Amino acid sequence: MSLKIVVLAKQVPDTRNVGKDAMTAEGTVNRAALPAIFNPEDLNALEQALRLKEQNPGSTVGILTMGPPRAAEIIRQGLYRGADTGWLLTDRLFAGADTLATSYALATAIKKIGGVDIVIGGRQAIDGDTAQVGPQVAEKLGLSQVTYAEEILKCEDGRLTIRRHIDGGVETVEAPMPIVITVNGSAAPCRPCNARLVMKYKHATAPMERTADMPYASLYDERPYLTLNQWSVADVDGDPQQCGLSGSPTKVKAVQNIVFQAKECKRLTAADADIEGMVKELISEKIIG
Repeated sequence: MSLKIVVLAKQVPDTRNVGKDAMTAEGTVNRAALPAIFNPEDLNALEQALRLKEQNPGSTVGILTMGPPRAAEIIRQGLYRGADTGWLLTDRLFAGADTLATSYALATAIKKIGGVDIVIGGRQAIDGDTAQVGPQVAEKLGLSQVTYAEEILKCEDGRLTIRRHIDGGVETVEAPMPIVITVNGSAAPCRPCNARLVMKYKHATAPMERTADMPYASLYDERPYLTLNQWSVADVDGDPQQCGLSGSPTKVKAVQNIVFQAKECKRLTAADADIEGMVKELISEKIIG
């Protein structure tokens, strides 16, 4: 059977390069100041989607992402690996979204896409580590969900058989489609980019990425597949009050940048007073607690 698969993917800041400018005054991530990468567990999810496509002739895989225009790079990375299309949700009204507002935006986009059999994404993004967006999307769409997936073993008669990696072991479950699945980082890694597909899609852009003086402008009339789908809040019939900061009840109270520095050695005795003093110092220096 042919499947219509949507992969939820996110462009995230590379947490290996977080510096003092990583957060804004409002407590949100300053994405413009950080290098951006494809969220690692979303790549695991993409691999599962591509395997399903190969096993079920006629199936399609699309990448759905939300972010500024530069987030279109995530769609290109998906196309280079074998995805067929993509949708970029970009609008100032989407900015500053927490998991609730993000899942609302993604759910409205999936409804607009229509006829989706499988929505699949990583368990969580490395810039938030909440693991909430996938389950919230499932709830908003009223779909079954399977979390902590490690491998999709079988697709047959409108049902999926999925192996989950959970605390204490592994379990195999069966669930009906349409369905939302979130994938662990322990799943198979994503395949590398295909050189032929890189050559085909290297000039694919969303309209907001283009400038008047950019080269190859004539290509977009000749090759419509190089124009990536770009949707605003209005395009997906979204409620602005449920998007971005307006729809985000989660607020960050404070952000602290803690730097560990080597200091002189201290010798302690086994006395209770010495141990208590050491613990108090560690807490006051925010090394523990």
